[in-house]
Amino acid sequence: MKSLLFTTLFALLVFSGKAQDDSEIVKTGQSMPAFTIVSDNGAEFRSSSLQGKVILINFFATWCPPCQKELAAVQETLWPKYKNNANFAMLTIGREHNEAELAKYNEKKGFDFPLYPDKDRAVYAAFAKSLIPRTYLVGKDGKVIFASKGYNEEEFAELLEQIEKALK
Repeated sequence: MKSLLFTTLFALLVFSGKAQDDSEIVKTGQSMPAFTIVSDNGAEFRSSSLQGKVILINFFATWCPPCQKELAAVQETLWPKYKNNANFAMLTIGREHNEAELAKYNEKKGFDFPLYPDKDRAVYAAFAKSLIPRTYLVGKDGKVIFASKGYNEEEFAELLEQIEKALK
């Protein structure tokens, strides 16, 4: 009986690990995919315009509790430190949200960093299949140097360290 239970638990762990691995499209060491963010009025922002910068890309949703914690940490520590750095860009992208929803959310939360819409998951789909929040740090060479899913304080601290290294 114990053997069957152990085998079942082991199989579940292996399967769940594989399922999580399958959710990622872009991994550390790979090039950032090219993408275009389209605003509600049709204006386009192309990722190629950020070439040569350290880029932080964060995918979130307004209904996601871990996303709320992560964005609060971004507002408190990360954004104030790097927002005026000409070699740094941050794209905080609302998965399945339009600009009107994001503007209302930003006002409610008091965030002073811009939020970008991805109402059809077009940008998100270039990076992952599931799970938010997701964060990608891209070096000046266009390669992903840090990637995380979910939120915890230890990984956030590591992200801050990686930003510092990348900006040197």
